[in-house]
Amino acid sequence: MHHEFPEFDAKISELKVADAHFKKLSDQYDEVNHSIHRIESGVENHADEVLTELRKKRLHLKDELYALLSK
Repeated sequence: MHHEFPEFDAKISELKVADAHFKKLSDQYDEVNHSIHRIESGVENHADEVLTELRKKRLHLKDELYALLSK
C-alpha cells in the first residue's frame, strides 16, 4: 500500500502498529490487490464479474484507508 500513497509512507507504518482497524483494512486491501494481480497476470482464472467485484472492493478499501490517512 506504500506505493499507492507514498506521501503517507511514515503514517502508514505508524497506523499499522497503532490502529487495529487501519491494520485490518490494510491487510484486506493487500489480499484483494494480490488476488487482482494474480487474475490479471493469468495465474488464476475467474469470470470477469469476479474481477470487477474485486476491483470495486479494492477501490472501496483504498477510499477508506485514504480517509484515515488524511485525518
